[in-house]
Amino acid sequence: MEGRGTEASAPSAPHSDAPATTPAKGAAQYRYARALIRARLRFVRAARDPDRFLRESYDDFAARHPLLAWAWSLLHLDFAGLFVGGLFLMSSLTVSLLPRSWFFQGIVSGINAVIGYAIGVFLKWVIVELLVRAHPIRDDPRRARLVPVWRALIVLGVLLGGFTMMVAAKRWQDEVRALMGMPPGSNLWYVLTPIVAFLVAAALISTFRVLRDLGLFLARRANTYLRVPQPAAKVLGFGLVVILVVFAINDVGLRAFTATANTVASSTNDQESPEFPQPAESWRSGSEGSAARWSGLGNEGRKFVSGGLRAAEIARFTTRPVTEPVRVYVGLENADSPEDRIALLHRELARTGALERRHVVVVPTTGSGWVNPTAARAVELMYDGDVALVAMQYSYLPSWISFLTDGEASLASGKRLIDAVVADVRARPTETRPKLLVMGESLGTRAGEGAFTGLSDIRSEVDGVVWLGPPRANPLHSAITERRDLGTPEVLPTYTDGLIVRFTDGQRPLTGEDGSGGAEWLTPHIVYVQHPSDPVVWWSTDLMLRQPDWLREAPGRDRSAAMAWYPFVTFWQVSADLANAAGVPDGHGHNYGTAVVDAFAAVLPPAGWTPADTERVRMAVMASAAVDGAEK
Repeated sequence: MEGRGTEASAPSAPHSDAPATTPAKGAAQYRYARALIRARLRFVRAARDPDRFLRESYDDFAARHPLLAWAWSLLHLDFAGLFVGGLFLMSSLTVSLLPRSWFFQGIVSGINAVIGYAIGVFLKWVIVELLVRAHPIRDDPRRARLVPVWRALIVLGVLLGGFTMMVAAKRWQDEVRALMGMPPGSNLWYVLTPIVAFLVAAALISTFRVLRDLGLFLARRANTYLRVPQPAAKVLGFGLVVILVVFAINDVGLRAFTATANTVASSTNDQESPEFPQPAESWRSGSEGSAARWSGLGNEGRKFVSGGLRAAEIARFTTRPVTEPVRVYVGLENADSPEDRIALLHRELARTGALERRHVVVVPTTGSGWVNPTAARAVELMYDGDVALVAMQYSYLPSWISFLTDGEASLASGKRLIDAVVADVRARPTETRPKLLVMGESLGTRAGEGAFTGLSDIRSEVDGVVWLGPPRANPLHSAITERRDLGTPEVLPTYTDGLIVRFTDGQRPLTGEDGSGGAEWLTPHIVYVQHPSDPVVWWSTDLMLRQPDWLREAPGRDRSAAMAWYPFVTFWQVSADLANAAGVPDGHGHNYGTAVVDAFAAVLPPAGWTPADTERVRMAVMASAAVDGAEK
């Protein structure tokens, strides 16, 4: 009875070793199968019509992620542009005059790639618009299927070519570094350079795309509201954008850049450093009794008159009698006009006793008023302090900005400065006149050349000239180089067998059997010092389309033999080197170090001067390198 009251037990399931399938696991298997089927369908669609598949995939992505799609549209690359841009990027890796860091090379490569990309897009537009659409070709499905293949080959070719050029470029970079006594670069160069190049190119292309979208926006508005036909509306829209960009660059950007540069430079000009206190000596400008007040000398002028050597310091390096060297300087803010500054200069020359020294060295300055402290110290040591250095500021701006915005200012300033000193020297009796020399570096050589009409004028006015790193645009330097003796190289020319002017690379002697001229050298002596690796000396717009002689000849002592000339490419490479001209060790690039010692020893040496004296002065200058670095 009790068994009847209990529930009947359920029949037992047949025994099985297979695990039971849970609902969750079944759903996962279903999702997996569905994803696999969809993937196979996408593959089939992609194989049948790749272009349509890519368009639909992009449209689907854009619908779900509009912000990311807009960002990608700023960098969506054209394959023709990518191909030409890749060629330009590879050209930027060719060997040039100076070694480059990974960061600097990345910037140069990125800019080059964008220039090539723009050219490639333009060429494609010309071909498609003027040839293909004007003469349509019958559609061929087989040809359409080859488009992705060609695109893949282009991408693969750019990647392989870029990798090959990166390997060669690193080898060339290390070769140039070895020529300049520098250690090999880091292997991170391979990784970091492409990253920087990509970021620079992406930023520039995105900026262009924004401007393009602005042009299309204006075209649509002109078409809608002004009823301008669509082709004309596009021309109008892009024309307005071009005008806007040109106006922004020329009238707004350039002026703003110049004004900002002037503001920054003038604020730097007003800075006073406790490392360079006001001089107490009356024979220096800016001292207590000086008509050229200390506050108006400018930053570089204050460094110049405060720094340098005193008689007690010079006496440590010589056994001959020494004299206190004079330093005269007139700053841009010492007087309101160039005429007033020249009048002030005359008073300073008289007050300091500059013309009573045995040697007077006129130094046309660079743009900001800088005088090379190494060269100034070398002259003071060579002449045992019996020398006066005279300089005058004409601009707040660094040399390269001054050259681009107002190159004539340096010529006018140099002429006024040299003419004023020549007039004061000639006013003295012949028997008490000091020897008058001119020394200039970089843009200072351009200012110095501007004071003379030619070599005969130089020889009649001064007693010697030393010019370091002259820019290619200097008219006198260019004329002498073009008229050099037949068979002599452009990198180190010989002019009229060295009878009047001579050239050196800082190592070739200026006299002797292996010097830069014959046995006879008429006084006054004129010397140009120029390094084979100095881009300031060799940069010229002629590099775009004409191979210069210095690239046909055997390379100079610190230029790689692998460097060759390519149309446009070499021009851009040397242009890029200008930004890094001084970023190399002394004796290379635009760093002339102690080469001024040998130059002055050849131009106007003191009585009884020997090669041992030249080496003594060189060692003395190098011993004060730490102080020179502080002055720079």
